[in-house]
Amino acid sequence: MRIGLVGAGAVGQSVGALLVESGWCRELLVASGSEVSACGLVTDLEDLTQITGSPVRVTVAAPQAMGACDALVLSPRARFANTARADVRMAGLAANAPVIAALAREFTGYTGVAVMVTNPVDICARLFAERSGCTRVLGIGSATDTARYRLTLARLLRVPVGAVRGHVIGEHGDAAVICASTTTVHGDPAAVPVQRVRDELAARPRRISDGIGRTRSGPAGAVLAALVHALGLVDGVTELSVRQEEGVYLGVPVQYTAGTPSLCPPPLDPSETAQLNAATEKLHHVYAQLNEEI
Repeated sequence: MRIGLVGAGAVGQSVGALLVESGWCRELLVASGSEVSACGLVTDLEDLTQITGSPVRVTVAAPQAMGACDALVLSPRARFANTARADVRMAGLAANAPVIAALAREFTGYTGVAVMVTNPVDICARLFAERSGCTRVLGIGSATDTARYRLTLARLLRVPVGAVRGHVIGEHGDAAVICASTTTVHGDPAAVPVQRVRDELAARPRRISDGIGRTRSGPAGAVLAALVHALGLVDGVTELSVRQEEGVYLGVPVQYTAGTPSLCPPPLDPSETAQLNAATEKLHHVYAQLNEEI
């Protein structure tokens, strides 16, 4: 497997380390907004390969040289100061969208798997897909939200996290839908304190950013999960932002079998359905406005 990694920031660095240690990735091509950062990450990862005995070959490459890669990980981030306290991920759209649009032009007609990391991830995934023509674009976000949901609920209910089954779908942002009506603990319906959960889901990324500057490990893990499922290395369910019939990209559980996806959204109660419809409308409106601007 050859993987192209675009972006050498916090998530890109963590993804690179995971792929070096993966055991299945044999070549990793790294590009960044500056050659200095790409070279720096490659040098660091080369050290890791030697220390751990990894067989992965890591090289600097321009995006144009990644067309034959089995998959791309897209994590570029424009330089901007994000001071938003609400709709935080959407606040990066004006800065990041031109970067993703330019990148899409570099990958016109790409036929592999493209995993979008850059926020707002649902919008950026759709933008890259429509501008590049790539039909296998997957956005991470809902996988991280779902992991945080299960961790939070397990702690609130004082049960092992493995006993919790439930999903967060829709937008990776303020319009995320907590699927409380289908959440179970030890196989039984759970009484979910939705507002307490929502408060913690909002607090966690801020706590990470305040402490270490950027979220990195969780999103990197979501990238790895997306890759191994979409490339047919493992079967199972993972949450991904994928294209819906209306063209909008929304997070939903996806079942992969030998690399073939099938959507498996959970049943929703009327309140959750209304929330998902609102998220869909929000993302439609934002994308339509974005298209006019760029």
